[in-house]
Amino acid sequence: MGVIEDVYEDLDTDVAFEEFEAAVHDKVEQMGGLADEETAAMLIAHELEDEEVSGVADIDPGMDEVKFLAKVIGVGDLRTFDRDGDGDGDEDGEDADEGRVINVDVADGTGQVRISFWDRMAQSVADGEVDVGDVLRIKGRPQEGYSGVEVSVDQAEIDEDAEVDVEIRDTYRIEDLSLGLSDVNLRGRVLATDSVRTFDRDDGSEGRVANLTLGDETGRIRVTLWDERADRATELDAGTSVEVVDGYVRERDGDLELHVGSRGAIEGIDESIAYDPETTPISDLELGQTVDLAGGVIETDPKRTFDRDDGSEGQVRNVRLKDETGDIRVALWGEKADLDIDLADYVVVTDVEIQEGWQDDLEASAGWQSTVTVTDPPEDAAGIDAGGGSGGDGGSGGSPGLGAFGDGGSDGGATGADADADVTDDEPADGETVQFTGTVVQAGDPVVLDDGSETRSVETDAELRLGEEVTVSGPIREGRIDADEVY
Repeated sequence: MGVIEDVYEDLDTDVAFEEFEAAVHDKVEQMGGLADEETAAMLIAHELEDEEVSGVADIDPGMDEVKFLAKVIGVGDLRTFDRDGDGDGDEDGEDADEGRVINVDVADGTGQVRISFWDRMAQSVADGEVDVGDVLRIKGRPQEGYSGVEVSVDQAEIDEDAEVDVEIRDTYRIEDLSLGLSDVNLRGRVLATDSVRTFDRDDGSEGRVANLTLGDETGRIRVTLWDERADRATELDAGTSVEVVDGYVRERDGDLELHVGSRGAIEGIDESIAYDPETTPISDLELGQTVDLAGGVIETDPKRTFDRDDGSEGQVRNVRLKDETGDIRVALWGEKADLDIDLADYVVVTDVEIQEGWQDDLEASAGWQSTVTVTDPPEDAAGIDAGGGSGGDGGSGGSPGLGAFGDGGSDGGATGADADADVTDDEPADGETVQFTGTVVQAGDPVVLDDGSETRSVETDAELRLGEEVTVSGPIREGRIDADEVY
């Protein structure tokens, strides 16, 4: 037996020996005598082995051709389309202008991929020659399709002896998602939404896209909504539970995204989806980190607008969050500056960048990749005072305590919905004139004063600075002090 036969015998390939031998001779000729038959045979063998992938997850649209084994998990409908031709018909007497295609979803233990059968093969599949549960040996050409990676089939045959273990889920969790999955049904909680954006396609048509972020008990993921589905991002509120139907998974900047196109949908559901992110304590923050934060709002600033270098207008709003370990200013950029966030709200902010702020303090920046969600506080958030401990005498620093986030709080504090002021047992009646001395912890409309144990909202035209200690006097109007005097 010659060297070509020796190399061929060691191959696991469907290529006939005659084809292999001819390819070896062509390789020798191409290399102009730089390779003998044994070297050329090894090169051809290497090329053939490269076609074999160890699993569906290894299929890449940059590959010229792949071979793999997978189980059929779904068969689509046969579709016809017009192609350019002379209309003379093919050898079966059918119109050559009419093309046929059918999509089949296949999977193995590593993932799922859509394969496309064309013309005669498509008709055979439509006639029932391929069923769900069949194991196929597939040879085809990978490409980037509408729903991720797809394989255009050149050859396929049923292997009745092969076994492929596939776990098919009716509903996925976020941690179950992997690149290439399609027909994904997933339930989650809306954490954040964006506005609809338009763009021009290569064919001159206008496309529409919007994003939202979903979370469940296993994580969170960015969802991209295309064209007619884009409006759902403006129709859904943060905190709403939804189900994504027929989504597909793609990758962006190294992260997985769930996409929803014309075949998919996203609908509200009557189910409470839990989302409990692992947040970083504020005292543990370091410059340059990208982290998730959670805490109570102890300070809010008015929204500010500014001119960018390109002439467009930007906006930003600062809020200060406090947890049991400390507090930090968070800059909310763009549309996040318009979010309805008030004092005593409990807020979860994800994917914020820790930067250097004023006076060498750390500051968190919530940009386009971040999500900002007003939510119910965890049970262990109750009783945190302004000094960062549990209970106590209100601590130092003049910031409103987080006792308001508990059921009843440590001092009869307000709930997150009552952002105007803490309610005490001896709350003055509406119209009663009161005097209050405290530190300005919010300068704006309204002004918020804190005396270390109680917080008051104040209506005043006086220009006050953060940290300034003042005394105000005036009647109570709907829970706020309508200040006649400020000194």
